[in-house]
Amino acid sequence: MIQFLKESTFAVNEVFNRSWELLKKHYFSVAGLCFLLFVTSGLSNFLATTISDFNVVLSGFMAFFFMIMYFGLNLTLFKYILNLIDGNQDKKLIHCIPSSKEIAYFFGAMLSIMVLSIALLMILGAVSLPFLYLFENGENRAEIMSKFTVFVVFVAAILTFILIIRIAFYPFFIIDKHAGTFKSLRFSFALTKGNVFKLLLILAVFAFFQLLQMYFNYLEYYIIFIILNLVSSFLVVPLASIVVSVAYREMMSDYHGGEDPKILNNIF
Repeated sequence: MIQFLKESTFAVNEVFNRSWELLKKHYFSVAGLCFLLFVTSGLSNFLATTISDFNVVLSGFMAFFFMIMYFGLNLTLFKYILNLIDGNQDKKLIHCIPSSKEIAYFFGAMLSIMVLSIALLMILGAVSLPFLYLFENGENRAEIMSKFTVFVVFVAAILTFILIIRIAFYPFFIIDKHAGTFKSLRFSFALTKGNVFKLLLILAVFAFFQLLQMYFNYLEYYIIFIILNLVSSFLVVPLASIVVSVAYREMMSDYHGGEDPKILNNIF
């Protein structure tokens, strides 16, 4: 177990070191795309809120339009970073823009994840419901049912979190391998097999920084919070985008699965 922790930590360090070097060489291009994502998100919220007072249909259309723009930029960013990792610095940014089919696959995968998450919650609820009848009727039955519901939701949230980690790399298979909606999800499930702990370590680093921001905001140390927020916007977010892309490439270099992996074969 100790050796496994050492190997995992070393692999994560390698990912961060390689990502940092890449960010230093191409900071302005990567940070520029991240800034466009920030502007698109902010403009979307502003226009959707403003237009909703005049025309709900137009507001919904604008929200949908900016959602496509936002995730399209996200896919462009990842595709651009993959080119940088592969040494294709001369490839123009316009060639990294995803096709309409790739965007459709992306949204199809997002919808599938939402359906899977809801189905997981419903299955857990259906399986757990009979256990409630083990308790006798009484004044505490409502309290027990309330606590049991919270427990089921908590377990479902943990399982959903693990599920999302396992299938989080589906956008890379769409833009890199031109896989379809369900095939990209199966590929991600196969790729992350045996790599969940490493991914949790990577996630913990960025989660710690976010918790640090929340902590200083809670203490009302607004100057420190603003400084951390600026660091997050101009350094952490671009670095996180590169780290995820580098992790994908590193895992792909060790991937020995087939071209059409099955989810049941890659659960554990």
